[in-house]
Amino acid sequence: MAQLLYLSSGAQETIEKIQCWSTPDAPITIGNIYSDLFKSLDAYDAILIGMHADQRRLAAHTGELAAYLERGGTIVANGHVAYPYLPQIAPFQPIPDYRRDDLIVYRDSLHPVWDGVATEDLSQRRGVAGFYARGWHAPPPSAQVIHSIGDARRPVDFMYRVGSGRVLFHGGNELWAFDDGTSTAGRLAPQLFAWLSAGKRNS
Repeated sequence: MAQLLYLSSGAQETIEKIQCWSTPDAPITIGNIYSDLFKSLDAYDAILIGMHADQRRLAAHTGELAAYLERGGTIVANGHVAYPYLPQIAPFQPIPDYRRDDLIVYRDSLHPVWDGVATEDLSQRRGVAGFYARGWHAPPPSAQVIHSIGDARRPVDFMYRVGSGRVLFHGGNELWAFDDGTSTAGRLAPQLFAWLSAGKRNS
């Protein structure tokens, strides 16, 4: 069993979206990002950070987050980074005057969270491109890039190590929000939480 912590800024809609994935094998605790929970991060195997988390608050606790990773924790972070709050993470870079081809998703390496998920189903949703990513983040040099977009292959999803821990980063809307029931993208959320429930600290 893995203990998961979702860092919440208080939006009820985002809390409801994450709570539905809480299971006996991977229970999700909703933690108030404005509380003193940063003192007890080691109680959790993984931390989940959403698109709309208060990054200024997170940036004020980069030391605690980095130490948690060094000791073997996992952080799954989503969104456009404006205030870097994780070790080695770079700010979001929008694509100026992007066209549809700039938003096509390419798979650069395999990862269990995206097993069986067609890149076509990430590139567009109901015929519209850009839901998955509209910009990019420069990954750390040692990162495993999982997906990139456009002919320029700008990185969108990547995983990298920090000490004994790991960061799985997606530069867009929450990975658990793609379950629309109409495409293989619906595999993302259940596979993400299966991956987290199978992984204990330092694994």
